[in-house]
Amino acid sequence: MNQPGTTQRAEQLRTNLAKVRARIDAATVAAGRSESPRLIVVTKFHPAADVLTLAELGITDVGENREQEAGPKAAEVAAAGHRLTWHFIGQLQSKKAAKVLRFSREIHSVDRPSLVSALDGAATRLEQATQAPVRVGSYLQVDLRTEVARTTDSTAARGGVAPADLLTLAESVARTEHLDLRGVMAVAPLGEDPRAPFERLAELSASLVREHPGATEISAGMSHDLEEAIAIGATRLRIGTEVLGPRPSVL
Repeated sequence: MNQPGTTQRAEQLRTNLAKVRARIDAATVAAGRSESPRLIVVTKFHPAADVLTLAELGITDVGENREQEAGPKAAEVAAAGHRLTWHFIGQLQSKKAAKVLRFSREIHSVDRPSLVSALDGAATRLEQATQAPVRVGSYLQVDLRTEVARTTDSTAARGGVAPADLLTLAESVARTEHLDLRGVMAVAPLGEDPRAPFERLAELSASLVREHPGATEISAGMSHDLEEAIAIGATRLRIGTEVLGPRPSVL
């Protein structure tokens, strides 16, 4: 395997990025959209050297799903002089809310009232400590499995609020002092064609926007299903493998 930070690795990432952007552009045109969604490169399990290379290649948004990995990585990237937007995309324990807010202010996995309260409380304390305003972009993660699947197969759960509870959760975010309701986030259910679940997500997004007009973002689409996500209006894509290649066995 080529070592991150080498010229060869940089060329690999440059080539991979070009291919992914070409897919995004083609899917955007096919969907009749005038603006492409924003690309978030998911860098979990890959070293800070790769993130630094991505920054040099023009990437401004990266995604991570483990606080214990992302915190030190974000610090290393910041020490090198790069200011990136870090998106937290993994399931988040309430007790780790304060640690995540040290490096990320865009949380894509808000899925329960207790986490809303934990994030708002952590933001209050951080604002008091830094004497600087703290705003937390909050995406409501939706479980797109059918109701039958949610009740019979807990092993397939990836987190997320049930669709019927989405607007109630949105209201809890709207009542906070520090959380800004961005929109919805979802992962297509394992083993399903992503088109139907993503269409459900678009419908849920529309219902959310009717109640909260500013919550227009749709975070959906990964390496294997970005075209389907763009077709239903995704505004944020979370792409990892197609840019960075297979996850290394050791970070």
